[in-house]
This record gives sequence, structure tokens and C-alpha cells, in this order.
Amino acid sequence: MFSTGLKRGTIRARMLAGAAAVIATGAAAEPLIVQPGAPGAAPRALSAEDAVKIADTRYSPDDVRFMQDMIIHHAQAVEMSDLVKDRTNRKEIVEAAGRITASQNDEMKFMRGWLTDRGQPEAPPASSSGDHGDHDMHAMMGMATPEQMKELAAAKAAEFDRLFLTLMTKHHEGALKMVDRLFAQPGAAYDPVLFEFVNDVKTDQTAEIRKMNALLASLSPDPRAELKPGFLDAGQAAKNMALVFSLPKPAGFYDPANPAGLPLPKPEKEGKKTNTKKPAKRDADEDGDDKSKWSERSPLLNFSNTDMAYSGDILVAGSYHGFNIYRLKKDAAPELISSVVCPGGQGDVSIVGDLLIMSVEQTRGRVDCGLQGVAEEHSPDRFRGLRIFDISDLKAPRQVGQVQTCRGSHTHSVVANEGGKIIVYNSGTSRVRDEKELAGCIGDVPGDDRTALFRIDVVEIPVADPSKSRIIDSPAVFADPKTGRLAGLWQGGDHGDDTQKTNRTDQCHDITVFPTLKIAAGACSGNGVIFDISNPRKPKRIDEVTDKGFAYWHSATFNNAGDKVIFTDEWGGGGRPRCRAADPVTWGADAIYDIVGGKLTQRSLYKLPAPQADEENCVAHNGSVVPVPGRDIFVQAWYQGGVSVMDFTDSANPVEIAYFDRGPIDKKHLVLGGYWSAYWYDGRIYGTEIARGLDVLKLTPSEFLSENEIAAAALADLGQTVNPQTQTPATWPADPVVARAFIDQLKRADALANADAIVAALDKADATLKSGAKSAADAA
Repeated sequence: MFSTGLKRGTIRARMLAGAAAVIATGAAAEPLIVQPGAPGAAPRALSAEDAVKIADTRYSPDDVRFMQDMIIHHAQAVEMSDLVKDRTNRKEIVEAAGRITASQNDEMKFMRGWLTDRGQPEAPPASSSGDHGDHDMHAMMGMATPEQMKELAAAKAAEFDRLFLTLMTKHHEGALKMVDRLFAQPGAAYDPVLFEFVNDVKTDQTAEIRKMNALLASLSPDPRAELKPGFLDAGQAAKNMALVFSLPKPAGFYDPANPAGLPLPKPEKEGKKTNTKKPAKRDADEDGDDKSKWSERSPLLNFSNTDMAYSGDILVAGSYHGFNIYRLKKDAAPELISSVVCPGGQGDVSIVGDLLIMSVEQTRGRVDCGLQGVAEEHSPDRFRGLRIFDISDLKAPRQVGQVQTCRGSHTHSVVANEGGKIIVYNSGTSRVRDEKELAGCIGDVPGDDRTALFRIDVVEIPVADPSKSRIIDSPAVFADPKTGRLAGLWQGGDHGDDTQKTNRTDQCHDITVFPTLKIAAGACSGNGVIFDISNPRKPKRIDEVTDKGFAYWHSATFNNAGDKVIFTDEWGGGGRPRCRAADPVTWGADAIYDIVGGKLTQRSLYKLPAPQADEENCVAHNGSVVPVPGRDIFVQAWYQGGVSVMDFTDSANPVEIAYFDRGPIDKKHLVLGGYWSAYWYDGRIYGTEIARGLDVLKLTPSEFLSENEIAAAALADLGQTVNPQTQTPATWPADPVVARAFIDQLKRADALANADAIVAALDKADATLKSGAKSAADAA
């Protein structure tokens, strides 16, 4: 039962009174129409004419302001386009300006008519915050500033082309933001005419952005800018680097009917006759594709290649589907030893002796490695956490341990292996599991400090019995040291005007540990963090930084000395095109920091310098140090942006010195692909291609890197095992080629006057050593 505040008899009396009033007007023959009021208020009678007046209220104040603002927005686009004819004769840009002028003028005419028909003014009301408020509004809409308009008007030829396309792309992206903001307002865009118009604006401007991005890329002299698309026959570009071997994915680790992972056919509409035949195999390069037939969503990440780990001559490549074990050979392609099917993603791997550790985060992961997934909301069959395999028999790995975690395991870091126990830091980035499935898992409950958020897991794995592996601590490493508040670091959101929206810091994506130096660097969603790991079981935060251009702090890599660290920003989550010509060069980039007195000091930002297409997911991703003695060199995967090698010896002035890239997987669709990771190991660079397979590359001598430096890097000792988030200092043997590498560096810097004499002496010493080694061998 409920109470309205009025007695039932009172309500009936008021309704009768209202009815009597209607009858008194002579409308007794018509049905009674009443409109209830708020709780406690009397209903009122309505005429048929008044009852349908809702048709006049199908637009909202937000609709009106959208139209008013969009007129201003379109007017500037026309103003920019009017500058084209006197400043460039490039046919494609003249045609683009013509399309923009025609469409924007037509749409402004429509918007003015829409406002007039509804008795609304064309211009928005004066901003309550004055000129500053208008400036903020225009900046939000992607509009060019007065200074930028002056710069555009003063530009000519190629410089005008570049600036026009850059500003117009940002301008169109601003229009898309306006559309998204309108749709987010309650009660907005209900007017069917306005709704259709707004969707047309979004479709048209999205298409124009793609065309302008392609035009901008065509202005670049970089050969990577316009490579031929293709799955297995894409165009290639390389500089100071060569592809040595390229291995396709093993059988069982791709869909034979769709090996490229192209978008799947859209489901048939309800009531329409369905085709029960198996979908035909799709060629990534087929022409005449009707785009409307295909979903814009790619298939699930079931078969994506992920991270790698090495031990001796063994390489293990992780996958969302399990992992593959290869034997490396000096002058031949890696040999596949075995493939292990155990789905669950992300599949990052590490090796410790005869044990392999794998991260599992997806809700489809099963305890028994089954392929069927888990349908129930809560199930004892679901697995999310760390799997442990015995790989002593490389042809038949066995699962020997598991650690279930509240947020799964996205990545992990091997910190120590002492006293028969392995210490691992686990980073889970997914939602918190329900307590019904795993006891002790508490989500984002205000005021409950037991939450699994804002923590990392410290896991202990007994080598003798991995089945007893367990979480020994889940420290709240982001807590405010003064108040104890768990959410002590970045709270999420942007950093002000024209800045990136950065994720909240409630987890680390990657933690790279440097055990010999007792430090770790955490890329922790909203912050870059340095930890003291003197006690591996009790990591302590010692410094943290933010960056107004970072969306998601993704990974971290130290230099060999441990006094610099590179943090990467995975803007767009890795599945979006974030290296287009008009994208900000400070977003989705690397941030290079010096570590001074335990504190992080930013020196520079670096982003892949080659523009990529709309069909290429591209952003900063995983890489490693190339151990050239005396220098800081970093090789890095950029998804479909390829592999880039950067010299950050001068941390304030990083420079690209080598690269390898392929064209898009598909010419019409953005298909998730490219390099997940690119790591140096034993004289080669190995790259896991998400969609294609495994690549082996090598550096070639250039003005940036000498033959001696490459040879010295190949001699570097990184230890028996190399795991992606565990760094050990490289050491070099007492070999003449190492000395020659240093001499080459001095010669390059014009810092050695008698280099030729020193090189001659080294040649003689080298010859003597080789002769001695040969004689010793003969004597044996």
C-alpha cells in the first residue's frame, strides 16, 4: 500500500469537479481528457487540441543550443575553405574545400530554418562567463583560434596544405564531439528531423576526416605513410633494419575461414530468411566488398599473439589462445616445438627454470583450459589469475599450479627466485569478481577499504610444489601516505583545456622490475610510479608523476644503467588509429624520464614519426633495450605502426634510427593487428605480429649504428632467461669488437683525433687473439 497525501474521496471529488467544468462548457458529448498533476495535485481537464501539444515540445534547449553552436562551427569551416583557392593548387585539397563549402552552407541553411520554424534565435545567448567562456566552448568544438586562422591565411603551398588539413581535421573531430555531447543529454535529439540531421553530420564528417587523414599522410616523404594494404602481401618499408624470417601462425592458432581476423558478417535481421551455409572464406584483399554487410567490430581476440619470454635457445610466444614454444637457431628460422591451447587471454608469459607463468584475465578462462568458456555468472570452473606450467618436457607442458585473483591477471613481473620460492607481482586490470565466485573479492564499495581496487598482488610460487602457490599480500601501493586514503593518486579526468582524459589510478598495467638495482617502474593507468623493491614482498612507492598528454600509462622500460625510464601511453587501448597525421604528437607517445635522487624528471616525449592510415591501429607499445655498449637504444612495437628503434642516449633529444613496417591488414576495415611486442635477444629482434605470426629482424649498419656496435650488442650477456617485465644489466666480454664500438662512437662525435691508429692496434690484437685461439684448438 502507499499514500498519496490525499484521501481517495477527495481525489474523486476533484475529478468530478473537473468533469463538471468540462460539461459546463458544452463539451459533454466528447470523452473526458485529463492530465494528472504531481503527487497531491488535482488533475486538470485538457482539450483535444491541448492534449497533442507535446508535438511542439519534441525539441529541447540542448537541441537549440546544438544548432546555434553548429552554425558558428560550420561558418568557420567555410571561412577556412575560402582561403584555399589563393594558396594552393593541389587538386585533392581544392576538391575537399569545395565539398566542405557546399555541404556546410547547405547545412547552415537547414539549421537556420529549423531554428526559425521553432521561433528560436540563430545566435546563442551571450556567455555568462564572458569571452573566456566562448573561447573554451570553441576550443572544445575543435575550432581554430584567431592566431591559428592568421597563421593559415599567411601560409602558402605545401605548408598551407599541411596546416589546412590539420586544422580542418581537428575542426571536424570537434563536430563529432558536439554530436556525442548532444546525445548524452537527457531528452535531447528526440525531434526526428533533428535526429536524422545530426546522424548525417556524424556520418559525413567521419568520412571527410578519413579522406583528410589520407591526404595528410600523402604529404609525408616517409615511405611508411602509404604502404599497400594486404594480409600476407602488404607493402613493406625498412630503414637500417631487415626482415630475416617471417613465420605464420601455427595451425590451431587462427581461424581457417578468416585468418586475417576481418570483421564478421552482420547477423540477418529478425524475420529474414537466414543462410545456414558456412560463411565463405574471406580474402583480406578482395574488391567489391559491400561494407554494409560486415560488422565494424572485429572478431574476439581469441587468436591474437601477445608477449614473449626467452630461456637459452627457447622462445615462448603468448597468445589469447594459449602459447607456442619455438627453438631459436643462429642462421635458420625458429622451429616450432609445440603449441599449447589454453584460452583466457591476455596470455603474457614468463619463464623461471622449468616453470612457465601465464597471465589470464578474460571471463571465458577455465580451470581445465577448456575451449567452451564459462556461461554461468558465478562458477567454480572459471579461471582468472596466474597459471603455472611445467615445461621441462617442451613437447608436453603440464599445468601444475594456479592462483585465482580478484581482477584476473593482465600482466605479471618475476621479481625474485630465492630460497626455492618465486616472487611475482600480479597486475589485474579487469572488473572485480563477485564474492560468490571468489571469497574476499570486493569491488568499488564506498568506504570499504577491503576493496580489490588500488592494489597489486604479491604472489609466492614454491618451485618444488607450484600447486601451493598463493597470494601473500595485496598492498595498497597507491594510498595517500598522510591520510591513508586508498585512492591516493590520479582520480581520473582531464588536466585542463586541450589535455588528455587520463584513466583513474586503481591498478598498474605493467610493472617492470630491476632486481639488481632494487627498483621497479610501474605504468599504473593514471600515473607513472617508481617503487623501492629492496624487500620484494613489500614494494614501497617512492615517486609518482602524471602527464597531461597521457591517456593510459601502459608500460615501462629502464635503460641499462637504471637511471632512465621510458613510459608508454596506450591512448585508445591499442585498437584505435592513433598515429594519423593529424593526431597530436604528444598523445599516444613515449615519455622519457631521468631518475635523479629517486625522483622522476621528464626530459622529452617521442612518438612514431611516420603517419599511419585510419585502417591501422597504432600507439606506443612494448619494447626493450638494445644493449649497445655506451648508448641507450630502444626497440619498440607500435602495433600496425611497425617496429621503431630509438636512440635516447640524450634523453632530452630522442631520435629514430631504424624501422620496419607493413601496410594495413585490410584496405577498407580497421583490423586489429601489427606488432604486440618487439624485443632484442641474442643478436636479433623478435616481433609478435598479432594477426600474422612471428617475425625475426636484424639491425643493419648505418650512420646511426656501426657494424661494430651491432656486433657488440650481440655479445651482450643478459642472463640465461629474459622475461618481458624483468630487467637485468647487460654485461660485455673483453672483446676487441666492444672496444671498436666505443671508438666508433667517439669518431661519430668527432672526439678522437688518433682513431685510425687505435683501430689498427685493435686489429692486430684481434688477429693475435684469433691466431692464439686457433693454435690452442690445434694443440688440443
